[in-house]
Amino acid sequence: MKKIVIIDEKSDEKSGYFSGMIRNPFLKWLLYMFGYAIVLISVSCLFKKTFVIDFKYYGLYAFIAAVIIYILNQTIKPVLFYLTLPLTALTFGLFYPILNVFILYITSYILGDHFQIHGIVLPFVIAILISILNFFMEGMIIKPIINKGKVR
Repeated sequence: MKKIVIIDEKSDEKSGYFSGMIRNPFLKWLLYMFGYAIVLISVSCLFKKTFVIDFKYYGLYAFIAAVIIYILNQTIKPVLFYLTLPLTALTFGLFYPILNVFILYITSYILGDHFQIHGIVLPFVIAILISILNFFMEGMIIKPIINKGKVR
């Protein structure tokens, strides 16, 4: 009598419920939004008088601000980038963070008292700091969580 052994590569011990969750694009997006909300909250704690986020409802407005910034970065920012490309080239890229400041001001306008930015120079520094922290958050926390779920 012959025995037939079938090896199913998909039933590996590493692939389970958790790895299937990370492959879901919505959960990846949600993980990015929570990470971006954490970055916004931390920058708001550093610049208490210039960058204010309402902490009611345990960071809900930071999450909403992260979603609004994501939507604005996907829709308005490319158009603004192409319109200001000559100015960005003349300033050797120093104008690009001003686009991020403009996106933050639009978010402030949409959320009203729950998300406020004051000043002219410090929002420029805040936009650069948000970009740097978001880069580190993505590289050190979010991507390792997403890659942990993948079967190698």
